[in-house]
Amino acid sequence: MNRSIDRRTLIGAGAALAASAALPTWAQGQTLRFAAVFSDKDIRADMMKMFAKEVEADYKLELHLNSTLFRQGTELVALQRDNLEMGNIAPQDFAKQVPAWSLLTAAYVFRDANHLNAFFASDAGAQMKKMVEDQVKVKILGPTFFGTRHVGLKPKKKISVPADLQGVKLRMPPGDAWQLLGRSIGANPTPMAYAETYTGLQTGSVDGQDNPLPNVQNMKFNEVMSQIVLTSHLVAFDLLTVNMKTWNAMNPQKQRAFQAAADKAIAWSTAEHQKREAELAESFRKGGLDVYTPNIAAFREHAQKVYLASDEAKSWPAGMLDKINAMK
Repeated sequence: MNRSIDRRTLIGAGAALAASAALPTWAQGQTLRFAAVFSDKDIRADMMKMFAKEVEADYKLELHLNSTLFRQGTELVALQRDNLEMGNIAPQDFAKQVPAWSLLTAAYVFRDANHLNAFFASDAGAQMKKMVEDQVKVKILGPTFFGTRHVGLKPKKKISVPADLQGVKLRMPPGDAWQLLGRSIGANPTPMAYAETYTGLQTGSVDGQDNPLPNVQNMKFNEVMSQIVLTSHLVAFDLLTVNMKTWNAMNPQKQRAFQAAADKAIAWSTAEHQKREAELAESFRKGGLDVYTPNIAAFREHAQKVYLASDEAKSWPAGMLDKINAMK
């Protein structure tokens, strides 16, 4: 009799194990690895902690920041190959695979964070996101605004118009879209990883860098620069992105909750960046940097000519730029 009970117990235990194994991974509290170039001092690091708290009932989010898991620019391929669940992906990386996206990387396209968010919430924005979903096979949750890009320089040369940046070695992230951006404002773009930029400025490998002011503070670039030229040439954003295998494993209810958590965290981060930007220009002035605004109209005109004459513009969706410009 005891032998029979033991056998039934074993069979029952085996069935329970089999049932557990058959459960979808998310139902067991799946670990999602998130990779990004930004540091733990970045507002977006707090954004991801907020997101992690919102989804913790179903997922454990592992944050791998400062390019510690994947080198800058390789995160998208990792998502595509199912080697990564979530990433903060630059639009320039999408443009490498979806040429139409180069429009969204062009200088002076978006006016500010509100304009950026209005676009991605529109039908036109949905069209651009669907291109990525169809062609790249990843899911975009939303744009993570991180400030307006300005030029910061070690040399003390005054910059008024794009011609003043001629010959200036301006650090830009690797990739053709980034190099075009650097040329569009008159500089000599020099590819260099974000984490190497402080040393590059310190040693003179580059003369300057372009980043939003919060990034300058986070990475302490102000310690190795003499001036910040408020060119406002790019409303900077990345895309909070999830691996398609991970997304498709969620039922519709999970997807809605996941998207809502992303929307909430992104909105908080955007507001924090806007607040920080307003404070930092004055802070850098008090710290001894020359902070001033050049001839923005001259920069905008020069940049638009460079982009419209480029091969990239040939792939821009017809009428899309007009739609963006028309948005309030």
